[in-house]
Amino acid sequence: MTPPSDQESSPALGSYPWFAVRVRSNREHTVSLQLRERGFEQFSPSYKVDHQWSDRKKVTEKFLFPGYVFCRVNPNDRLPLLIVPGVVDLISFGHTPAPIPDIEIERVRMMVRSGLPVAPWPYLQLGDRVLIERGPLAGLEGILQRTKGKYRLVVSLNLLQRSVSAEVERDWIRPIPHSLSQNPDGAGH
Repeated sequence: MTPPSDQESSPALGSYPWFAVRVRSNREHTVSLQLRERGFEQFSPSYKVDHQWSDRKKVTEKFLFPGYVFCRVNPNDRLPLLIVPGVVDLISFGHTPAPIPDIEIERVRMMVRSGLPVAPWPYLQLGDRVLIERGPLAGLEGILQRTKGKYRLVVSLNLLQRSVSAEVERDWIRPIPHSLSQNPDGAGH
């Protein structure tokens, strides 16, 4: 499986907010392709996983947010999106689709494009907020974690309560005081 790359924004579509589209199990790739063919801007980020069998090793790609594809859509005219085979619904509160802030999608996009190893990460609400000052993620804010002796930057999609992490060097990182943070309650981005 090779997930489709994200489509660049067009002026008409770029004005609509991002939404999380819930899709049927293992349909992320198919839905992404069909959305792109129908003119939607979509984003379905993936990561590489090494699988070791007794006789061979193989690298496969998995979706960072299994069961979801992100799409810019007019929330008042979502029928063309909902009739795409494999689409279940937009993530909503009540009957109102819940938009995802552009900055959250851009943070994930920047991590995927950085070339650093990325992986899903448990959603975090509390943690130390940091700014990456150097390296391929320079300018990105997130939460710093340490796993197996390595530092990882975690960014989150709050609506889905899911996160993504990338390995970073300790000397790239500068703490952000709570008063300067965009989200003073410490919630993950």
